[in-house]
Amino acid sequence: MKIAVSAGYWSAGPPPGAADLFQAAERLGLDQVWTAEAYGSDAWTPLAWWGSRTSRVHLGTAVSQLSARPPVTLAMTAMTMDHLTQGRVLLGIGTSNPQVVEGWYGQPYPRPLERTREYIDIVRQVIARQQPVSYDGQHYQLPLPAARGGTGLGKPLRSILHPYRTEIPIYLGAEGPRNVALAAEIADGWNTIFFSPAMNDFYATALAEGFARPGARHSRDTFDVVGGPLAIIVDDDPERAADLVRPTLALYIGGMGARGLNFHYEVFARMGYEAQARAIQDFYLAGDSKSAIAAVPTKLVEDVALVGPWAKIADEIQRWKQTVLTTFSVNCDPRYLEKVVALVRALPGQVSADAAELGGGAAERELVVLGRDEVAVHRVGHVDAQTAVHVDRGVRHPVARVGGPELGRGHRGPGGFALAPGSQQPGGLPHGEPDRLDVDVGVGQPLRHRLE
Repeated sequence: MKIAVSAGYWSAGPPPGAADLFQAAERLGLDQVWTAEAYGSDAWTPLAWWGSRTSRVHLGTAVSQLSARPPVTLAMTAMTMDHLTQGRVLLGIGTSNPQVVEGWYGQPYPRPLERTREYIDIVRQVIARQQPVSYDGQHYQLPLPAARGGTGLGKPLRSILHPYRTEIPIYLGAEGPRNVALAAEIADGWNTIFFSPAMNDFYATALAEGFARPGARHSRDTFDVVGGPLAIIVDDDPERAADLVRPTLALYIGGMGARGLNFHYEVFARMGYEAQARAIQDFYLAGDSKSAIAAVPTKLVEDVALVGPWAKIADEIQRWKQTVLTTFSVNCDPRYLEKVVALVRALPGQVSADAAELGGGAAERELVVLGRDEVAVHRVGHVDAQTAVHVDRGVRHPVARVGGPELGRGHRGPGGFALAPGSQQPGGLPHGEPDRLDVDVGVGQPLRHRLE
């Protein structure tokens, strides 16, 4: 399972810690970082600004609002960013809602699925650069015909810029079953919101419908579903943790949309909370946000978020890993990011032992992540870019980055360190005398744990 993080929406200013989040994603070997937009800051500028300090992680918009830019403009932006990032752009698109589309952008909202299909068609044509772009749809026409108010002088054009990639992955932000099916049919991935393991079968059915349509681009095996808990709140008191999530849920269920046309409300109604959602919306639209927040049940919070002690979170996260999600989106206090990533990466059977170590105290402060291509080696200090941890019978040990079975007796490993002779684990990994570790001068990274 891949792992993503999101810098989220701006309010009055940039979200605190966003730059650090990009750097942490790069350092921890995460797969994706996403930015968002509503009706204030845009998604692309911070993606470029903070993303310029990365070199490996993929950079995406979740979402770039469809009505904010003509399809050709979005294609130009994505192509430019794809060159600057050397092919790391993920193009997330979404329709938003009527209040934003018509109130902020002054664009018509009706028939959003049809508009999305046409929009993505044009974006793909521009990026592919196979021929001058022309399109005659219900919502978009290129060139603009005289009958639509044009001069009649427009002609089909082909991008001056050659694409870094002739196809940039397109992700569709979707909530309802028809939009999810559309994503499975015409997109390369789906950006979820308010995903719940309890609704996994519902979403799996919608995705399957899209994959089965003629001309679908993907199957379940190649399609990326990005999502995760709305929040991960670590607290010994689950109710207190849930209190931090209730205001967001009350806002989306009660205030992000009109009565009778609120897609977020509909998500929770389908989840079995229609009566509670109606009460939340009634309070919110009446101007009583405090009562709306109080009306959000803890069970509803726990369906879309992970709240409570570490042991509870470590147990419940397994349900999320057994869903249609292929990229786990982590949304938590930055202090816990490495630990949550470790839970997501843990193989079945490893989580319970590791979770017991997450309870607190000095051991918690020492916890860092086992990165990609790293193998746990008993009691060996790490001299490369990132320290990791191996938990063995409740005892915490640093581990070293190792490259494979060639690291046998006395062989030199990557990063310039030599492992002393000793008995070996299966595959040639050192095990017998790991406390004897010879480190060359100039390795470049200080030891973060004392060698034992």
